Amino acid sequence: MCTDHPTEPNLLIHPDEVERFDRGGGVATLPYVGKWNSEKAVITTGQTVFQPGTGLPLHSHNVEESVLILEGEATAEIDGEFFDLEPGQATWVPAGTPHRFFNRGEGVMRIYWVYGGRDVTRTITATGETFEHLSEHDRGGAPTA
Repeated sequence: MCTDHPTEPNLLIHPDEVERFDRGGGVATLPYVGKWNSEKAVITTGQTVFQPGTGLPLHSHNVEESVLILEGEATAEIDGEFFDLEPGQATWVPAGTPHRFFNRGEGVMRIYWVYGGRDVTRTITATGETFEHLSEHDRGGAPTA
């Protein structure tokens, strides 16, 4: 017998039911699994959608991160090196390593990300400012040109 929702503490995420977090400048995040909906999860996951020519500033996290490219043409800057990525390719970035992703293509770019922790912070490389991931301060989406 199939049901719409598994028994707790298990989760089934329906993207169309997730409240989008507007990062500004054409970047939006759909938070999937984290401390906001699970008392037991030790990872944090979600999807971020980038409009053409947009990205996030160079930053690092207090935990490791893996990103899977779902759609579009991505460029990743990781510790000063640039990599062009296509759907199906993934990255892993250790905690404390400066990185960013941006959309180099003409269509939408979507990524799925996983953080190795439930209390995630973001530190902006240019300013040194640190704040909680997906907090009111965690905006920063902007055109990359």
